[in-house]
Amino acid sequence: MLHLTNSQRETIWGYLFIAPQTIGFILLIVLPLITIFVFSTEERNLLTGVVVPVGFENFRTIFQEDILFRKVLLNTLTLTLGLVPLNIGLALFLASLLSQKLRGITIFRVLFFSPVVTSAVAWAIVWRFMLQGEQGTVNQVLQLIGVEGPNWLRRPEWAMLSVIVTLVIKNVGLNTIILLSALTNLPSEYREAAHVDGATRWQVFRKITLPLLAPTLLFVTVITVIGSLKVFDHIMLMTAGGPSNSTMVLVYYIYYQAFQFFETGYASALAVILFVIALVLTLGQWLLRGRAYDD
Repeated sequence: MLHLTNSQRETIWGYLFIAPQTIGFILLIVLPLITIFVFSTEERNLLTGVVVPVGFENFRTIFQEDILFRKVLLNTLTLTLGLVPLNIGLALFLASLLSQKLRGITIFRVLFFSPVVTSAVAWAIVWRFMLQGEQGTVNQVLQLIGVEGPNWLRRPEWAMLSVIVTLVIKNVGLNTIILLSALTNLPSEYREAAHVDGATRWQVFRKITLPLLAPTLLFVTVITVIGSLKVFDHIMLMTAGGPSNSTMVLVYYIYYQAFQFFETGYASALAVILFVIALVLTLGQWLLRGRAYDD
C-alpha cells in the first residue's frame, strides 16, 4: 500500500482542485486558439467542406489585396479612439461626483451601473428603434426644440457616432465603479495638506488625485481598449456593418467572412490579426503598469 506524507497529500489535493479549471482552460481556450492558427493557414470553406493548405496566403491577401480590410481597420481605430476617451472621461467625472458624501448618493450609483447589467441585445434593439428617422424617440425629442435630426443609423457620417455613444452609456458604469473604488481608497492626507496650503480643487485634482489614480486609469484604459476591439453585438443588431461599411469593424468582419461568405480559413487569419493586436495591448499594459508602480 502506498504511503504518502502530509505534504504529498496536500500537493495531490491541490492538483485535484485546480484540475477542472485547468482542463476547461485547455479545452475551451488553448485548443480553439491553436485550431484558429491552423485554420488561418488553410483555404477552408464552411459550406463546401473543401480544405486546401495555403500557408500564409490568407495573410498576404489580407494585407495586399483586400481593400475592405483597410477600411475595417480604420473603422476599428475610429471606434477605439472615440469610445475610450469618452468612456474614461465620463467615468472619471461620474466617479468624482459619486465619491461625494451626500444623502441618496447610493441611488445614483445604482442608476449609473444599471445599464451594465442590462442585456446587451435588449439595449441595442431599444436604441435601434430610438435612433430611427422621424419615428425615433431621439428625433422626436429634438423636434420639440426645433431641431431636425437625421436617420442616425442609416447615414454613414452618423452611424459610427451613434454606436459609440450607445456603447459609452451602456458600459461607462463599470469603469465608474472601478474608479470610484480607487478614489475612495486614496489617502486623504495629501489632499488635505494641499487645501491647507491654498491649492484650488482643480490643482488638487490635477497634481495629486490624477497621479495617485495613474495605475487604475492605466488598467481601465487598457481593458476599455481591448473591449472596443471586441464590439460585436451592437454592430450586428444596430447597423450590421453598414451603411456603406461605415461601421464594419474587425470583429464583425471576421463573422462576416466566416458566416456570410463561409470562408473560415480567411476569417481565422483575421482572428489571428485581432489576437495579435489584443496581445500587444495586453503586454503593453503590464509593462506600463510595472513602470507606474515603480514610480
